[in-house]
Amino acid sequence: MASYLNPGFENYQESLNAKIYIDKSDLIAILNENISTTQKYICISRPRRFGKTVTANMLCSYYSKDTDSSFLFDNLKISKADSYKEHLNRYNTIFINMQRFLSRAKNDIDQMLNDLNNFIKEEICVQYPSIDVSKFTELYDVLDCVYQQSNNENEQIKKGFVFIIDEWDCILREKQTDAAGIKKYLDYLRVLLKDQSYVALAYMTGILPIKKYGSHSALNMFDEYSMTDPGEYASYIGFTKEEVINLCDIYQIDVNTMKKWYDGYSFDESLHLYNPNSVVKAIQRKKFSSYWTQTETFESLRRYIDLNMEGLRDEIVKLIAGNEVVVNTAKFHNDMTTFETKNDVLTLLIHLGYLAIVPDSELKGIDNDKIFAVHIPNEEIRKEFRNITEDNQNYPGIYALISQSMDLLEKIYEKDNKAVAQAFDIAHQDHTSILKYNDENSLSCVISLALNLASVDLYNVYRELPSGKGFADMVYIPKQGVEKPALLVELKYNQSAITAIDQIKQKNYSRIFHDYKGEVLLVGINYDKDTKTHQCQIEKMNSQNF
Repeated sequence: MASYLNPGFENYQESLNAKIYIDKSDLIAILNENISTTQKYICISRPRRFGKTVTANMLCSYYSKDTDSSFLFDNLKISKADSYKEHLNRYNTIFINMQRFLSRAKNDIDQMLNDLNNFIKEEICVQYPSIDVSKFTELYDVLDCVYQQSNNENEQIKKGFVFIIDEWDCILREKQTDAAGIKKYLDYLRVLLKDQSYVALAYMTGILPIKKYGSHSALNMFDEYSMTDPGEYASYIGFTKEEVINLCDIYQIDVNTMKKWYDGYSFDESLHLYNPNSVVKAIQRKKFSSYWTQTETFESLRRYIDLNMEGLRDEIVKLIAGNEVVVNTAKFHNDMTTFETKNDVLTLLIHLGYLAIVPDSELKGIDNDKIFAVHIPNEEIRKEFRNITEDNQNYPGIYALISQSMDLLEKIYEKDNKAVAQAFDIAHQDHTSILKYNDENSLSCVISLALNLASVDLYNVYRELPSGKGFADMVYIPKQGVEKPALLVELKYNQSAITAIDQIKQKNYSRIFHDYKGEVLLVGINYDKDTKTHQCQIEKMNSQNF
C-alpha cells in the first residue's frame, strides 16, 4: 500500500479490531451526497482526541481505489445506504497528515510544502507509469494531467480525486507567529484544491475553523462545521448519549458517573456528546480520570487565561465555580495569536474543547446569532482548569478562597450559622469585581464559588434541580465512598434565611433525596442589600424521614 495515494484499509482495520469501537460509518453517506458538487469542500473541526484520525482512516479505506475494503464495511451502517456500492473503492484518494509532514520537515514550512509536493508526485508516477508528468513541477499540474488521461473511456463520468487532510491546521497552531509562512501554506492549499476539476471531494479536519486569518481567506470554498456550529455533522464529533449508555451496559459501568466526567458537549437538548477517547480509557482502565487532557501541554491554556483581557480571569473564576458566561464568537479570527477581546480567548477555548456551549443558549432577539452561554462541560475539564490556576500567582484570591472554603464546609457540618454567614461575607468582599448582587441568581455565584471550589472532590453538584413543587437552588450529593452529609442550599435575596428553609419544606424539595440514605443538611442563605451581609440558617434532617 502507498503512504499518500490510495493508502488502503489497514489503518482503519486496526480501529475495527479494537475492543471498543463505535460505528460512525453513516457519515460516509452524507459525504457521498456532496461528491462532485459545489458542496464538495467540507471541513469538520473538533478538539484533540475526538476521533479525527479514525474518521480520516475510515474515509481513506472506503474511497481508496485499487483495493477492496467491502469486507470491512458490509456489516457497518454505511452498507444500508443507497450510495454504498456506487462510491466504494472508486476514487484515487490522497491522504495527507499535515502534522507528519510538518514534523518531517522540522517545522520548516517551505520544506514541508516541497516534501508534500514531491512525495505525492512520486507515488502518482509509480501508479501511472504510462502517463508522462516529468515536465510538471507542481502537484496540481500532475493531478490535472492524470485526471484527464487516466479515466476509463467506458465511464460516462470522470472520477476525480478524493482528498483527506488530517491536522490541516497544525501549521497555524505550531507556527503561530509566522504570518508569511501561514499565508504561503494557505495559498498552496487554495491552488491545490479550489476550482480544480480533478477534485471530487475535499475533506479536511483539524481543531480550528478555517474561514478567517486576518484579511486572508484563501480557503473560503470550504463549508465549515465547528464546535460552535456543527450542523448535520454534530453526532459525528463525539460519542452520543445513546452510544455511551450502550457501552456502559455492556461493560457494567455507572452511566451517571460517566456522564458527570465526560458529557457536556451539547448542541441541543436532545444531543449530548461525550469525549470519545476518555470514555474508552475509562472503560479500559475501569477508572474515571482526566485522560484526554493528558495528551497536550496546558501551558498554552494558562497563557490564554493569563492574558486577562477585559477581566477574563473573573470569567474563569465564574466558570470554575460552575456558572455560565456569555461569549460572542462572531469576531474570532480563527488563529491562536489575534486576540482583541476576552471573547476571542473564550471562543478559542470552545474550539479546543475546554468550554462548551450550553444547549439552546443562543441569545434570541439579537441580530448576531453567534452569542452563546458557555460552561465548563464536565468533571474532566473542570479538574484541569483547577490545576492550571492552582499555585498561579495571578489567582491568589481563588485559592485563598479554597482554603477558607474547607473551613466553611466544616462550619456548615457543625451548623454554625454565624460563622457560615461571616464566611460568605468575606468571600463576597474578596470578589466584588465579579460578585455584584442584584438578585438570587447573582447571589448564587458567591455561594457556588465558596462551596464548589472546596467540594469538587466530595460532592456531585446540581443547580436548579427540579423536585416537589419547584426547583432547588443548589444540591450537593456525596460522591461514592464519601461519608459527608448531603446539602440542600436555598437562596434568598433581601428576605430571610428562615424563609429559605420554609420554602424547602413547603415545596417538598426533600423528594430529591428519596434514593439517598444518609444525613441531609438544609442550608438557607439570605443576603440583606441594606446591611450588605449574609444570614444563614442550617437544619439537620434524615433522608429516611422524608
